[in-house]
This record gives sequence, C-alpha cells and structure tokens, in this order.
Amino acid sequence: MSTNQTIKDRIATLKADFDRAKRGKESLLQLIDEAEMPENVYNSNAIENSTLTLKETEKILLEMEVERNVSLREVFEAKNLSRVMEFIKSKSGELEIELILLLHKMLITNINDEIAGRFRKSGEYVRVGTYIAPPPEYIERRIENALIAYSSDHETYFVDKISLSHLEFEHLHPFVDGNGRIGRVLINYQLMQCGFPSVIIRNKEKKEYYKAFREFDEKKNAKIMERILALAVLESLNKRITYLKGSNIITLADYAKEKGKKLSSLINAAHRQSIPAFRQKGVWKIADDM
Repeated sequence: MSTNQTIKDRIATLKADFDRAKRGKESLLQLIDEAEMPENVYNSNAIENSTLTLKETEKILLEMEVERNVSLREVFEAKNLSRVMEFIKSKSGELEIELILLLHKMLITNINDEIAGRFRKSGEYVRVGTYIAPPPEYIERRIENALIAYSSDHETYFVDKISLSHLEFEHLHPFVDGNGRIGRVLINYQLMQCGFPSVIIRNKEKKEYYKAFREFDEKKNAKIMERILALAVLESLNKRITYLKGSNIITLADYAKEKGKKLSSLINAAHRQSIPAFRQKGVWKIADDM
C-alpha cells in the first residue's frame, strides 16, 4: 500500500507554505522545538509504559523537583531521551549503524549499561506481547541491508519509505531494551533529512500504533503506519505554519463556540487533518482566523 495522492498533495502544499514562512525565523522554529520536547519525550516514554505524567516530565527536564517519588530509571529515561532527541538535530547524512548504536548508548546509559550501545547478542531473545523477534545472530546483517535498501530507494514516497523502515526496525527489535524509543527517534531523523519537522507519535493513539505492527507482522501491510505518519506530518506542519504566520491561537473548543460549530465534528476533522488544527499538551488548537 502507499499514501494516497490527496494526502500527498496536502503535504506538498503545506511543505511549500512551511518553507516560505520559515525564512528568517529559525529562532522561532527552535523555540517551537524546545517547547515541544517534553511532550515528545512524555509520549514516547508513555508508549513504553512509563508512569511519568507530562507535567512530571517537564519538571525533570527543567531540573525541577517532582512532587512524588519516581524511580531513578524513569528520571533517566526522560533525561536520556531528551538528550538523544536534541542530539539528532546536529547530525546529517545517511543513517548508519554507528549512529544507531550511539543513540542507543545515549538512551540506555545509567539505565542498563551492560546492554547500552549494542545489538542483542547470542542467547538474548525479546518478546512483545505474543510476537517473538528474530534471533540475534542475524540482526546486524539485516539492519545493514535495511539501511542500504532505504538509502538506495529514490522512488518511494518519503512517508511510505520511513513507515516501512520503522516497521522493519521494530519487527527486528535489535536491542534488548529501548527499541520503540530509538525507532521513533529514527523516524524524526529520517524526516529531518527530508526537510520536514519532527513529529509526535502519541500515547493516546498507542492502540492504532500497535495495530500497525500487527498488520505488518501478519500481512506485511504498512497502510496503517503510513496513515499514522502522514497525519503526524500534516499536524506538525500545521502547527509550525500557524506559529510562523503569527496567527492568534485558540483552543478548538473556543473556536467551536465562536463559529457556532459542533466541537465533536471539528475534533474529528482535526484527527483527519482536514482542518489546520494541532495539539499542544493534548489540547486541540487552531488559528482563530482559520
């Protein structure tokens, strides 16, 4: 399967708007990324069953005291993932095994140093639900083949290419721990190499996200992941364009009241990205002059 032409056209239009609007506003884009970091860290860790709330994640990243006792592991999970996400912004070029291993080392250091920065080795098997990942003996070769296939494919639409790359990476589950978080970091690295801003894969949509893996494992169907990623790209572009244009931003609930529209219908449209709405801390927002 592949992303349909309607979505491709919408992404192309927004990307052109984004490229025009961002000229001379690099500092604003950096502020948007910085403000979004806790939300991205929170969601990625929450998908892996971290108990930290968004507010607690923000406090940890700001070196503030958290009101309840949280495990040292969860503190390092938040801080390390933030470091990894920040680090990839300074990198460029084709994705290579050495970079993947470095990112994993940064992520897992002080959590489980014995497995940090290396693939699974002989005797190390992993299971996600009822799915058992392939044996460790083939990991490095299969990762290398996947990276070559990705870099040599100049025809497949970027959303479909990145979606397949993510599905294959998670199917292989090359690490003892940290596969999901590293996989989502790699999505954003690949998007940045294509000139797109980072996206957030949200914990509230975890059910659909996991369904995408089941569809791929059972049927080799990437359609669900392609849709998840395409919508995330649209939402990220809409958010940045709205800020770059200096629009007055209000909640979708307030917008519904002002325009006399049904909120549930607007939220459905926002989820489909048929209106230029975006989420901040889980709240849908939009420009008041949309």
